[in-house]
Amino acid sequence: MRHPLSRAADPDAGWLSAVMRLVFVLLLGTSLTRYLTHHLASPLTPWVIALSVALAAGHLSGLSERRPAWLAAVLGSWAVLVLMAPSFAWCAVPLVYTVLRAFPPRAAIPLVTVLTALVMVAQARLPGADPTLVLLPPAVAALATAVFLYMQRQGARQRKLIVDLIRARRELAAVERRQGALSERERLSVEIHDTLAQGLSSQQMLLQAADLAWEQDAAAARGHVRTAAAITARNLAEARRFVHDLAPADLAEQGTLEAALAALAEREAAESGLPVRFQLDGSPVPMPAAAQSALLRIAQGALANVREHARAHRASITLSYLGDQAVLDVADDGRGFTPSSGGPGGPARRDPAVPGGGRGHGLPAMRARLRQLGGTLTVESAPGEGTVVSAAVPLESPPEVS
Repeated sequence: MRHPLSRAADPDAGWLSAVMRLVFVLLLGTSLTRYLTHHLASPLTPWVIALSVALAAGHLSGLSERRPAWLAAVLGSWAVLVLMAPSFAWCAVPLVYTVLRAFPPRAAIPLVTVLTALVMVAQARLPGADPTLVLLPPAVAALATAVFLYMQRQGARQRKLIVDLIRARRELAAVERRQGALSERERLSVEIHDTLAQGLSSQQMLLQAADLAWEQDAAAARGHVRTAAAITARNLAEARRFVHDLAPADLAEQGTLEAALAALAEREAAESGLPVRFQLDGSPVPMPAAAQSALLRIAQGALANVREHARAHRASITLSYLGDQAVLDVADDGRGFTPSSGGPGGPARRDPAVPGGGRGHGLPAMRARLRQLGGTLTVESAPGEGTVVSAAVPLESPPEVS
């Protein structure tokens, strides 16, 4: 039976076992030398020498620490040797350690008690023995056993603590993976909403308009189809860049945020027929690529909301550089809404008369983008008075938001 503090469980126990075996052999050799010095002519001398050699060989092999039967043979041989020559009693110290390592406490303590009793008997048999020294063997055995059991329990507690720490680290890693997956899902949902979903919505409206005008005005219908095809091509380019986690296609093509917003306004006016004006206030300054992408996506999303929900006659995009921040305003003169029902902090607006009007992902997506950049989103609107969506981002890199 292997003790819990075996070599497999405690790699550092190997060198201690080697030291104990060496100490046992040294004590055995010292005891044999003393015996031969005083009792060389004794008829028991050959037996004492043979048992000493057998004990040294058996204990040095290490089998007594791995096989209980072998340890029992070693202990029995030592007990016979002690009864023949009391000077071998002090070899019990490393044997006590071996017993404590080889057996659980319930079996080891009685065996240590027996070993201690043999030592006390041998001590009493020595000529001229001091009676007061009879208490020394049990004191040493009790101290050794107490220290060993204490260290064993400390080791068990430390192993349990290590296991708990490893489990906690694995759980933390799992939580971080789940959090990373959720963050990636949010990023993907925002990207899909701001690119593919808006493009598909525009294509649907254009194809529906082409279907209605096909019989009466074939030229207008073909124009709608061509516009839908252009949107499809642009959506395909966006999808490819989205897969490769690149900047928006407009931003990559135009080179600057101002040019990309101007191109967006021009394209929106051509595709939807809604007049969209772009205005730049202030002198452009360098802006992080992530902030440029976010503002362009927000402008695209805000114009999609105007096109689908606002029933506006005109809209405008204004990019302002105000010292330490850039502000993007997308305004329209449409029917507006109550911000408490669809503005910042409120639930998404739902328009039963507009297909898809209840998906409500536009404003949350804008807030999510700005939150990562340390920016803010403001929505000003009232029924019948139009809407202004304002996004502000700092021009310096903000601290990461956890």
